[in-house]
Amino acid sequence: MENCSVNRWQLLKTQLNNLSPEDFKKAIETHPDAILLDCRTPDEYAYSRIGRAINFNYLSHNFVEEMEKLDPTGTFLVYCRSERRSLRTCTLLRNGGFQNVYNLDGGLIKWLDTFGEDCLDRNIL
Repeated sequence: MENCSVNRWQLLKTQLNNLSPEDFKKAIETHPDAILLDCRTPDEYAYSRIGRAINFNYLSHNFVEEMEKLDPTGTFLVYCRSERRSLRTCTLLRNGGFQNVYNLDGGLIKWLDTFGEDCLDRNIL
């Protein structure tokens, strides 16, 4: 008998709004009031990020407190490096009553595969 269990990340992902890199970029361009959340660490964020993203470190000790400061009626475009942290962030936002939350499918890895290095803001230290 084959194991038919679904990977928990895939199951979690099916419950979210996932955008391809192309659609995520289009959402950034067409929704200037959307909040772009980068869920990576401050060091990762300082090195490179997508455009006007703000750092929203999923691994910080006060992540939930910071989340509670956000307006649940806003639109949120969420990403991280591989999408694991962004999936978790989107799930927490959704469970917290946020309706307009969108995950970058494949994270920055897929973004870079699609658009290349030139589509990131970089600080070379």
